[in-house]
Amino acid sequence: MPNSKPAVLAVGAHPDDIEFMMAGTLIRLGQSGWKLHYLNVGSGSCGTATEPVRVIVQKRRKEAREACAVIGAEWHGGFCHDLEIVYAPGLIRKILAVVRKTRPRIMLVPSPQDYMEDHSITARLAVTAAFARGMLNFPSVPPLPPADFPVTIYHALPYGLRGPLREPIQPDLFIDIAPAMDLKTRMLSCHKSQKEWLDRSQGLGAYIDTMKDFSREAGRMSGKFGLAEGWRKRSHLGFCGPEDDPLGKAFNA
Repeated sequence: MPNSKPAVLAVGAHPDDIEFMMAGTLIRLGQSGWKLHYLNVGSGSCGTATEPVRVIVQKRRKEAREACAVIGAEWHGGFCHDLEIVYAPGLIRKILAVVRKTRPRIMLVPSPQDYMEDHSITARLAVTAAFARGMLNFPSVPPLPPADFPVTIYHALPYGLRGPLREPIQPDLFIDIAPAMDLKTRMLSCHKSQKEWLDRSQGLGAYIDTMKDFSREAGRMSGKFGLAEGWRKRSHLGFCGPEDDPLGKAFNA
């Protein structure tokens, strides 16, 4: 018997990307009865300065699964190594299989504008996979039958809240994530391998504090929330009805 709960699929380039920019919204949807799916396109292979690929990939997959367990989400992915996230049919087909399997009513995906190409290319891959969900002649890997259902796509704020040319990105929808911050923090804390790596490679200082700073700044941008995540709704063409806004409707936003 099919699951009667509506599903949401969050897509990130690397393990911990969802925790930084999307997890508060994901958590709040889960608290409202939605089925949660969490997809990492990349394996996290480059998130280390000391460990070989095999070791860091196993470690980061374990951390991502632990983060999913915090909120009862189902983990998918690890389709390629970091910096090998390219816009190509092979990756589209793998993401398409997850889309066809999970049948999400909402997809949460990265910003098309981001400081890192892995993030922005992941946005393109996810959008194309969603667009191809009902196409008979574009098979998924593994093969699953086409599935024609409405899906509404929302783009997160970019990491750092600005685009690659330092341009500000203005969301059209904000979600209050104060009720989710404790769980969001617990999820990010599962990614223990990344605190030292990001501190060393990008000078982030306190790993958790950086995430909270982003949430406070998005709250300030909203003009009404102390902690928020910001979203831009993609055009409905090829995905859903012109007035569909299931994320806004879920929170009366």
